[in-house]
Amino acid sequence: MSAAPQSRATPVPAAPDDANDLPASVWPEAAERDEHGVLVLGGIRATALRERFGTPLYVLDEDEVRRAARRTLAAFRSAAGAHGAQARVYYAGKAFLSTEVVRWVMEEGFAVDVCTGGELAVALAAGADPARLGFHGNNKSVRELERAVEVGIGSIVLDSWIELERLAAIVERRDARQAVLLRVSSGVHAETHDFLATAHEDQKFGFTLEDAPAAVARIRELDGLEFTGLHCHIGSQIFGTAGFRESAARVVELHAELLAGGDIPVLNLGGGFGIAYRPEDDPTPIEALATGIVDAVAQECAVRGIPVPHLAFEPGRAIVGKAGVTLYEVGTTKPVQVDDALTRLYVSVDGGMSDNARPALYGAQYSARIASRTSDADPVLARVVGKHCESGDIVVDAEHLPGDVAPGDLLAVPATGAYCFSLANTYNYVPRPPVVALRGGEARVIVRGETVDDLLARDAGLTATPTEGNDMPRMSQRSETT
Repeated sequence: MSAAPQSRATPVPAAPDDANDLPASVWPEAAERDEHGVLVLGGIRATALRERFGTPLYVLDEDEVRRAARRTLAAFRSAAGAHGAQARVYYAGKAFLSTEVVRWVMEEGFAVDVCTGGELAVALAAGADPARLGFHGNNKSVRELERAVEVGIGSIVLDSWIELERLAAIVERRDARQAVLLRVSSGVHAETHDFLATAHEDQKFGFTLEDAPAAVARIRELDGLEFTGLHCHIGSQIFGTAGFRESAARVVELHAELLAGGDIPVLNLGGGFGIAYRPEDDPTPIEALATGIVDAVAQECAVRGIPVPHLAFEPGRAIVGKAGVTLYEVGTTKPVQVDDALTRLYVSVDGGMSDNARPALYGAQYSARIASRTSDADPVLARVVGKHCESGDIVVDAEHLPGDVAPGDLLAVPATGAYCFSLANTYNYVPRPPVVALRGGEARVIVRGETVDDLLARDAGLTATPTEGNDMPRMSQRSETT
């Protein structure tokens, strides 16, 4: 994986009053420090987690995930109920998917959105009811669609003419009937990174508003396909409701037009709700988002004299993002004189862009704290970097850490529950970390980490089983047993 050049123009954040504090907006609700200054997550000291599982380590607070799921579901159901409609909330599995997480969100009343055959397999392995699954993706293969129809998936979101005809052939051959939605691009440009905006015209997802009526007409003439509604997703990590409201207006206009051809029970407006990655971030509370989006749909429906359809939403990051914390061990530190007025301390950790690719991909910003102790040292401007052979291998671009941060310190980066594990890779043959879930003062591995032997096992050039000497631990890993 080669990183794009990382901008060095990131504004320098103001030094915090206390470089040991844990801002509530970015840390799990149960995060705290004990009497020795050690970070405690889910009732367990971070140093104990390092001793037991090693570093790098993804830590996921199960109670935080469940709390966010309940709050989100209640917000959308309340907002829809105020207009006589129902709301279904799908968990967007691409944010973080494992069998355990599937079980958590489904127990909290969610459906689950998958977008590949692999994600579908994980959901099914978790025991998910296929009727509570939705299948996304811009290039679903024949094999993936065959499997989805075979298991009785709840809905498939069609993304292109080819996919429409591909699915039509499958259901005809199987004498099956499949509920489908049509993904449309509303043309609304979300205020987010270009790579996260998904509803502008020049990108790969969905049908244009102009082409959608013909596609819906084709679906309706096929006995094996049941058109249940439109789907629109405008992007990710969005603050505020303006983009959602404008998109809703355009999609409701199309929805009203299509009603002439028959009932349309569902309107799916996607997800993309932002979270705080740094203390200065100010995301819109989920209750305000839900009310604003649903009110906008209701207003547009009222103008056209049509009933409010049942609504569906697909949050992912908003459910797992804040629940995740990544633990690293500091390996080296190095002061670098940037210019006459600025010195930056480079803090190298035992992970990097292999466990968090988002800073390299999007210029994503994170914060960090020493987790193994507190410090009275004056804070200094630091950049937390990884161990990979890329100058863009940055974990935290700009943060103030205590000036005495040193090798052996345990460093914690909050708000890493979404897209870090999902995008993890083995660049430079660095094994991927395990994921440990915390609940009730207990920790358990929910995704096993890799070792170098795991990576060598895939190398077809080896003529024998890797030797014991090659079974190197994953960084400073101690044990992954429960």
